[in-house]
Amino acid sequence: MIDTNENNILLNKVTEKSLNYMQVFYNTQKIFNDLKDLAKNIISINKPLVKKVSSEIPFEFSEASQYDFKLKFASDVLVVTLHTNVFQFPREHPIMRTSYIKEDIKRSYCGIIYMYDFLGDSIKYNRLEDLGYLVARIFINKELHFWVEGKRQIGFMYNNFPNESIDEKSLKKILETAIIYCIDFDLLVPPFDEVKQVSVGAVAEQNLFNNLKTGKRLGFRYQADMEENGK
Repeated sequence: MIDTNENNILLNKVTEKSLNYMQVFYNTQKIFNDLKDLAKNIISINKPLVKKVSSEIPFEFSEASQYDFKLKFASDVLVVTLHTNVFQFPREHPIMRTSYIKEDIKRSYCGIIYMYDFLGDSIKYNRLEDLGYLVARIFINKELHFWVEGKRQIGFMYNNFPNESIDEKSLKKILETAIIYCIDFDLLVPPFDEVKQVSVGAVAEQNLFNNLKTGKRLGFRYQADMEENGK
């Protein structure tokens, strides 16, 4: 049987960690919903302007659940998703060595919002083998301090975790920069060897392209490609 002192220690551990987790998740969920509202606003403002250029250029917002939404523009789809778990930075991460974290280790626990770039046709034609690419992920802690890890300028805009609190201005900048990055991130012709074989079944089912994996950097080393092109 657990005595009173041991029970108090156990109770304190459970409640302290759970309360921190809940606060982090609620904060992240709030920011995700704010991001969703900003996305809707961007679409509502710009869609009429895009239509004036061409009615065939897609510029749409959609959501499949309370934890993810999609922005479709030109030939891309930006998928934004909220992870329902809370994470801690690894011990070797530079953030863990800051005085901000050392003063309160609970500040190192964050919720994460992910942004992925997919080809519009991958979603439209349900090409399940196609690839999406992580553009950015936003880390948010119990005090609404945040840090952004991402490609090109996204990764340089907000990397002062101890001193930066997330707000509407920063969220709008992150979202707009992610959209621009997706548009500039072009689809490259895959290496010949990546598409030289196809199954009889795919041809017989008239489903050839659904069985060929497609991605903007398929067959190339993604990290090396990013470094080479400054992305």
